[in-house]
Amino acid sequence: MKPAAILLIALITLAGTASAQSRRAVNRATDVACLTPVVAGVAVSLIQKDYKGSEQFGLSLGTTLAANYLLELSIKKSRPDGTGRHAFPSTHTAVAFASATFIGRRYGWKWSIPAYAVAGGVAWGRVYAKKHDFWDVLAGAAIGTGSALIFTRPKKKGMTWNAVPIATPEGTGLSVCATF
Repeated sequence: MKPAAILLIALITLAGTASAQSRRAVNRATDVACLTPVVAGVAVSLIQKDYKGSEQFGLSLGTTLAANYLLELSIKKSRPDGTGRHAFPSTHTAVAFASATFIGRRYGWKWSIPAYAVAGGVAWGRVYAKKHDFWDVLAGAAIGTGSALIFTRPKKKGMTWNAVPIATPEGTGLSVCATF
């Protein structure tokens, strides 16, 4: 199954539960949906045998989680529904945006459209389910996006060679150009 299809299924699942208007169902859906961009990022890097990309993705997610948990432990902000004191920042949103940003930066913006749609759905769902407020998900999105931008480099398309024959009054030759 293609990574874009995985992300589309997650988005449809999230939208379907949102229409049911159940905060508990949306909460459960965001638990799953936040991991679908992660699965897509891993799948793309493994399918393409992009082990450098896998390493960059691991560093991005590791940094995202470390920064997120450090802030949660030090700030201890209560959740809007009163179920805990680790609302700021949103881990679900941070992971989803780190994954979407990795996919977009490494493989191109076309790959990131469904990933960002799912990440945005996760952010909305966390607020709707009263697990976070706007600032919690905004901070999570910033942490995830920032860590992916720091560690992820665009994938090189490979090296291309061009050879063009040249004829001048002084003689003939060959011009060779390599792009990498």
